[in-house]
Amino acid sequence: MFLKNTNDIPSFVAGDKTILKEIVHPKNDPVNINYSIAHARVPVGGASLPHTLESSEVYYILEGEGQMFIEEEDQPVKKGDIFFVPPKAKQFIRNTGTTELIFLCVVEPFWKEEEEHL
Repeated sequence: MFLKNTNDIPSFVAGDKTILKEIVHPKNDPVNINYSIAHARVPVGGASLPHTLESSEVYYILEGEGQMFIEEEDQPVKKGDIFFVPPKAKQFIRNTGTTELIFLCVVEPFWKEEEEHL
């Protein structure tokens, strides 16, 4: 059995300036999976930097409100929303709310630093 408590995972500022916790990653955890899951936060008034990944992503908004930008499209997002980011799509998310924007990000295949381009 694999069990982890997110309160025990340290946060770090990612290259795109989101505050991340790598919740599950096959390079760090004893799991045989081809995806990774990160817990991300964007402070009030903040935004991630525009970036691309070689992998696809699924975002699940846990708290807050924002505006998601994928290529030439943008869409307001809020708690409960789920959306897909295709591989190599230019993207960023902006916190437009009055509280921290918090979301899960599932990356498949799993996130690799060298495959994230700012």
